[in-house]
Amino acid sequence: MATPDFIKNIRSTAGHQLLFLPGVTAVVFDDEGRVLLGRRSDNGEWSLVGGISDPGEQPARTAVREVFEETAVECEVERVVLVQTLRPMQYANGDICQFMDITVACRATGGEAAVNDEESLEVGWFPVDALPEMREFATFRIKQALANEPTWFAPAEDAVAGGAGVGVTPAGY
Repeated sequence: MATPDFIKNIRSTAGHQLLFLPGVTAVVFDDEGRVLLGRRSDNGEWSLVGGISDPGEQPARTAVREVFEETAVECEVERVVLVQTLRPMQYANGDICQFMDITVACRATGGEAAVNDEESLEVGWFPVDALPEMREFATFRIKQALANEPTWFAPAEDAVAGGAGVGVTPAGY
């Protein structure tokens, strides 16, 4: 997973200390109701498309940019599905990050699903009743996007508990 230049610049003086970063996850549906997934190059697992917002970039723009960069699919953001502060994670190089994830539901508007950068091994459309094995992170977001309910937030009492501990993850968002 490519580290944005602005984070490399921060890391040059901040070292490995915790960075709190804005992340965006896109749940993209096509006209047939299928969901767009990518099999990540860092861990080989199927997941939703997402990434880190650039400084000053709106979350909807981040979603559109990341989806196109990773899958060659053009999309339009329709609504915010979920907002959640994730647990801190430590990458293999020692960097520690914590993401404020904003998950958005999107509608595909063009392009053909294809691996479009080094972040994915495969990309494709999947019927929601025939998803590949994925982490709960992704399946929960798909479920929330399908529910067409108000934006989901973690309960306020989870705010302190949600930040406890640092998980270890392979490189990448």
